[in-house]
Amino acid sequence: MTSIDSNISSIVRLSDGEFHLISELVYKQFGIKLTEKKKALVRGRLNSLIKSMGLTSFKAYYDTVINDSTGGSLLSLIDRISTNHSYFFREAGHFDVLKKTLLPELLEELTAQGSKGLRIWSAGSASGEEAYTLAMVLSEYFGTESYKWDIGILGTDISISALGKAVKGIYHKNQAGRIPAAFKKYFRRIEPDNYAIDEKIKRMVLFKRLNLMREDYPFKGKFHIVFCRNVMIYFDRKTKKELVAKLCRYMHKGGYLFIGHSETLGREVSGFKYIQPTVYRKW
Repeated sequence: MTSIDSNISSIVRLSDGEFHLISELVYKQFGIKLTEKKKALVRGRLNSLIKSMGLTSFKAYYDTVINDSTGGSLLSLIDRISTNHSYFFREAGHFDVLKKTLLPELLEELTAQGSKGLRIWSAGSASGEEAYTLAMVLSEYFGTESYKWDIGILGTDISISALGKAVKGIYHKNQAGRIPAAFKKYFRRIEPDNYAIDEKIKRMVLFKRLNLMREDYPFKGKFHIVFCRNVMIYFDRKTKKELVAKLCRYMHKGGYLFIGHSETLGREVSGFKYIQPTVYRKW
């Protein structure tokens, strides 16, 4: 048997029925709609895990997941199949409009209300690039006046491995090298190929695991700004509408919501006023 034949024979087959079981489980638990086009992705990302568990079929793996009362197998499943692609200053126009237009207006309103607290949520923060970008933008914006404000940034994601990387705040030079020159001061080289986020920036961000499909979120207060970008592209219309309603519930009146450029809220979503493409305000 050739090495190619050996590799093919070692692949655990994924039948249509097995794919349906797994896709329905993922949809029910996490709201992610796995279409038929994702079958090869699911097979590829779960094969090595299934073999490492000593299992010989996706059905056996599915049974193991649903019978695991600890929930650990379910977390491992979503960790494998979820996409955690992000980078610093992604869709950079959002950060420009934030610092040039929306922040000045929002902070003026907060000051008039006698408030110095500013809460921002990066929902679906993956490995932390978006949340840290927000922290760097705010640090630049406030400068020496930052001590006058109580700034809190929360980054949440479903993936434990992605959150682990976010908490460490260490990124490959290819990632750190893409940021604008003015923000390179917030990184320090720790290895030939790796850079660490400045501790001041790290202290501005708190990372927590959160399944956005929960009925209620464990938040003590509401947010003034929410970034939920490139998250809803994995949801169907019903799930997206339910999520937007929950986002609205946890935002202050007058707060701003940012979504991805490939996303839209649609006309049927209430609670938000259109500001510009991908930017909405809670009214």
